[in-house]
Amino acid sequence: MSEGGGQAPDTAGDCPIRLYHVSKSYSAGSFALRDVNLEVKRGEFVFLTGASGAGKTTLLEMLFAAERPSEGSIIVLGRNIDRLGARAIPRLRRRIGVVFQDFKLLNNRTVEENVRLALDVLGTPRRAARARVFQLLKQVGLAHKRYSKPLSLSGGEQQRIAIARALVNEPEILLADEPTGNLDSDLTIEIMDLLAGASLRGTAVIVATHDLALVERYGKRMIRLEDGQIAEDHPARGRAL
Repeated sequence: MSEGGGQAPDTAGDCPIRLYHVSKSYSAGSFALRDVNLEVKRGEFVFLTGASGAGKTTLLEMLFAAERPSEGSIIVLGRNIDRLGARAIPRLRRRIGVVFQDFKLLNNRTVEENVRLALDVLGTPRRAARARVFQLLKQVGLAHKRYSKPLSLSGGEQQRIAIARALVNEPEILLADEPTGNLDSDLTIEIMDLLAGASLRGTAVIVATHDLALVERYGKRMIRLEDGQIAEDHPARGRAL
């Protein structure tokens, strides 16, 4: 067993996400998730749909080790989430990009510093890190805001910064909770193309969304949660544009 209590192998092979009979209960008899079995392969793009309260956010939080399962096992990048010690969780999270609904930007740092944070933690040389950040900010249309502070930006701009931050270190897993909720239709497609591009480079991508038109447009695998259970799991049919 490795330091921190995870499984010994630090590799996930072709299946970086595995859930076995996972349930999550916050109070007796009330389940946010119930008996969920799921595998997501390397480079796979998955839309996670369902009504509010269906369990989408809870599932994403458990994949990021922000919550632990009440029952069952979650294996992320070769690590058992329920056995991770406090020191092992940050190491796992460096390999996962997350777009939160509330963005979680650092208001006392510039846009560039917020996006660059993951690269700084990894020890990326400053010049290379700044070049990578500038490239991503151009892709989300905010290179001109790189020296601004988050509170001076609109909600949609903050959302794009959060997406750039999640993508900057080419994560092995990308989790996005309603990543296009505050964006207009043109920006939505540009951002979704960025996320889809990450999956083509080998990242396992899970996007929670209420936008069924978006699901239909991209034709990726779609999992629908209902009352904490998987009600539907449709395979990808190829991108339909």
